[in-house]
Amino acid sequence: MSGGKAGAAAALLLTAAAICDGATAVRTPVEVGRAIYLHGVLSSGERLEGARGPEGSRTTGQDAACVNCHQRSGYGTTEGLTHIPPVAGGYLLRPRARPTEHHDLPYVDGMHTDREPYSIETLARAIREGIDSDGRPLAYLMPRFALGEADMAALIEYLRSLPVGRAPGVTDGVLHFATVVTPDADGVKRAGMLDVMRHYFAERNVRQMVPSRRLQPSGRTMYADTMYMVHRQWELHEWDLTGAPETWKSQLRERMAHQPVFAMLSGLGGSSWRPVHEFCEENGVPCLFPNAEVPVESGDDFFNLYFSRGVLLEAALIADRILTQQAAEKPAVIEQVYRAGDSGEVAAAALAERLAANGVRVRNNALPYGPKRGDVAAAVKKTRSATLILWLRPSDVAALGPAPGTLSAVYISGLLAGLEHAPLPPDWRPHTELAYPFDLPEKRRVRVDYPLGWFAIRHIPLVAEQVQADTYLACGLLSEALSHMVDNFNRAYLIERLQTMMEHRIVTGYYPRLTLATHQRFASKGGYLAHFADASGSKLVADSDWLTP
Repeated sequence: MSGGKAGAAAALLLTAAAICDGATAVRTPVEVGRAIYLHGVLSSGERLEGARGPEGSRTTGQDAACVNCHQRSGYGTTEGLTHIPPVAGGYLLRPRARPTEHHDLPYVDGMHTDREPYSIETLARAIREGIDSDGRPLAYLMPRFALGEADMAALIEYLRSLPVGRAPGVTDGVLHFATVVTPDADGVKRAGMLDVMRHYFAERNVRQMVPSRRLQPSGRTMYADTMYMVHRQWELHEWDLTGAPETWKSQLRERMAHQPVFAMLSGLGGSSWRPVHEFCEENGVPCLFPNAEVPVESGDDFFNLYFSRGVLLEAALIADRILTQQAAEKPAVIEQVYRAGDSGEVAAAALAERLAANGVRVRNNALPYGPKRGDVAAAVKKTRSATLILWLRPSDVAALGPAPGTLSAVYISGLLAGLEHAPLPPDWRPHTELAYPFDLPEKRRVRVDYPLGWFAIRHIPLVAEQVQADTYLACGLLSEALSHMVDNFNRAYLIERLQTMMEHRIVTGYYPRLTLATHQRFASKGGYLAHFADASGSKLVADSDWLTP
């Protein structure tokens, strides 16, 4: 780089320090660049604007944000025959290697190896004018952005900050994963989940392929030797949390400091999962498909993926039924019964808020935490509403007592009550609809048969079928995603690979279909309302089609 170019580059980077005026809090260039890249917001607070040529389409704000095409990781993506290249600084600014040299950049689809590396100036030119490092026009799909000097410098600094190479928890021979169990999690479910994970990890490590010979670099591509996977052992770390939820983040920090992990897989939570969710989001650690009854709903988060919204989905299903099918004659008041401190309390609050916003009064009956003899039956006996909602575990469901004659509609949480095995007394069944956030048993049978057979062959006791099936599915999804990542162990890239491949998954266990769009965190979107077919037994009859509230 000549002295003039070096001076211009230095000036461009130094202007990033002057991005914020005295009226706003000072942000670092990387923070400003992050807002441009992820949200399409400039340092002034105005929206980013991009245009595809002088007379092409224009895009602004979030729609213009770089992340929409180049992904959170900066690794780009492939859509049909279109390859969107990586823009992480390691790929853009890396000097060209000669064909005979080993190149340590991980392979990703769309990476360009047949061009000169970008400099600060040529990268700014590419963003503003659509001219690549060799002076050739970029594809029409790449908008041109008229960024000022400070915003340009901040964006380039952010691109340079995007990690390239191995994440923590990855060594030459081992991939480290953790599974987290909260102290209020069900002990039987914990044992069943861990049994599946231990067997899966052990079998995967024994049966993995013999490492392939690394292809020698050739004149065709200097990256050819990075395209063949080095097979690593998977190591599972079981992290049982203790104490109050406000202490969980510090416990997780200590565990991560002692043994970093590439991702958290499956896991089991009771009435609260939020501290684990927030820890993963704050530290950029993937948390993949935990068995959480109360997931965290946040549209801005990225590193947490769930199969379902759990009891929050059930609350939405029940609310929609009450507000639509009973719209002509809304009940004057609805009563809910739940245990204080249990997952049902969160669901009851969400349902009450939704109904109250639509003019339906809700009266809550919070029972003390932990079953007590006779208190459920007594609470139900005192209800006066014709519509009752129960957020209760199996032991409480079995202890409901006689159904009050005033009841005309009862809704019950399937997830808490035990799904089709809920011990609902016979005289309650004619009035009760079960919120069911999974595919119905007869519809999912073929998809669940494979994991059940896998469990049987390995003598894994079936103690919590849904949790164990979800855990097996989570392990399989991780394995499939890693096989597509080759040796590119980037945490954000793992999330992106899962999002890309999810809708093509055939074996989806308890769920009829799994999909994850860019800003979605829940792979299954709906469920059923169903009732028991008989006064005893577990056969369910759907009262609706698949609902997506």
